[in-house]
Amino acid sequence: MSDDKKQVQRGKRTPPIRLWVRGIFTGFRRSKVKQNCNQALIKIEGLEDRKNAAYYFGKKVAYIYKATNIKNNTKFRVIWGKITTNHGNNGVVLARFRKNLPAIAMGRQVRVMLYPNRFQANFKEARCTQGQ
Repeated sequence: MSDDKKQVQRGKRTPPIRLWVRGIFTGFRRSKVKQNCNQALIKIEGLEDRKNAAYYFGKKVAYIYKATNIKNNTKFRVIWGKITTNHGNNGVVLARFRKNLPAIAMGRQVRVMLYPNRFQANFKEARCTQGQ
């Protein structure tokens, strides 16, 4: 029987590719008197300046949390959002979520997805500037 079994060669295992970057939900955009709950401030890991933050504009953001009740065979839920613009000069960005994030989420991790990709828009801009 052992002769009938085929030996499967296993190649070198590579770690899975992660399509997201860690971010921290630091709080809501606010002033001295007023707080805008529909504008979340997110500090992205590895992002330190305003110029590089432009790469993340339009990218999707996911806040994943664990609920007590099971829905769709899982206890995990997601609130989706999108990065809209900069906030200051230190790499903090503004994001708008479909539902406002709960206050308990402050200081917790969000996932900044590396899609949708906007390379075609950049290509068109580069092509237009080359002709001038």
